[in-house]
Amino acid sequence: MLLMNYLFFLSLSFLFISCSSLPKEQQKISLHFLDEYVYPINQTIKKTKIGGLSGIDYKNGIYYLAVDDSKTPRYCKAKINIQNDTISEINFIDVVIFKDDPYYQDHVLDIESILAAPNNKIIMVSEGAINNGKDPLLFSAKENGEFIKDFQLPTKFLASTNSKPFHNGTLEGLSHGIDDKGYWTAFELPLPIDGEEPKYQKANSPVRFTYFDKETGKPSKEFVYQLSAITKPNKGGFNINGVTDILEFKANHFFVIERTYQSDYFGYGNTVNIYYAYADSSTTNSLVIDSLKSTAYIPLNKKLLFEFDAIKSELTDGIIDNIEGITFGPILKNGNQSLILVTDDNFQVFGKQLNQFILLEIK
Repeated sequence: MLLMNYLFFLSLSFLFISCSSLPKEQQKISLHFLDEYVYPINQTIKKTKIGGLSGIDYKNGIYYLAVDDSKTPRYCKAKINIQNDTISEINFIDVVIFKDDPYYQDHVLDIESILAAPNNKIIMVSEGAINNGKDPLLFSAKENGEFIKDFQLPTKFLASTNSKPFHNGTLEGLSHGIDDKGYWTAFELPLPIDGEEPKYQKANSPVRFTYFDKETGKPSKEFVYQLSAITKPNKGGFNINGVTDILEFKANHFFVIERTYQSDYFGYGNTVNIYYAYADSSTTNSLVIDSLKSTAYIPLNKKLLFEFDAIKSELTDGIIDNIEGITFGPILKNGNQSLILVTDDNFQVFGKQLNQFILLEIK
């Protein structure tokens, strides 16, 4: 797998080095749907339910999957077999529950994303519980669940501040830094001091992508990403659009998942798109900006790459489910890199949902 990773980054580097000599309008990257795999609901491992899969990462042949369950915070390990551009089998092989450590007992672990790091470590983000005064978290642990350390979040991210974040709208996305020196986090929704939640056909909704240094545990740079407006008419009492995950694939270049959920469309309430967002020399480092509402800035460039609406006829029952995680999959037979995405089925509390795995190809 180490060789596979090396070859991937070598090939991806060559791709963008080659593209850099082309006119800007000819620099293209696209995503193509290959396959869907639906894992059965109500399956268990070590007496815990398999579901709520809100984040995914890959290391040494194993996929690490964050489970969004604040009552029993945990993550799973699984093997995903991909043959002939299809997902042929998924086997869950272990689950690790976070317990006993005072750090876990003092905080709310609403885990939204996970990274597998060297030396048998994992990195996670939690949304916390803002309404209960519990901060969002970025922290590391051993693979056995033993707490190691937390990272120092900017004060404006904390529940104790006057400009506290929206409840259930804080740290959602998490990515390895391509330089291997830190980690990127992404807020799901804007901070109230920065902007408003997206609305139907209207958005002034900047969210922050923040880079944390591995060694210092502190943020060192940050970019602003503008969310899109909700495209379907409001229906029911819950209509929201936000970032659910990010993946850096070149320095300051990201795949970004935006997911709209609208409650009264029932099993068809999700609209999911993948965007390509990137910084150039004019993009603002927003780390020292307290309020984006009162300060001029230049956000990340943004381009729509993939609309799940375009492939819904190829998905189970035409359902685009609650896609919340993205990671690099294996290199395909044609030499192209794959992506694997996963959905959080909310343990079926909002009605029928799917443990849906999606395989895409990068061209």
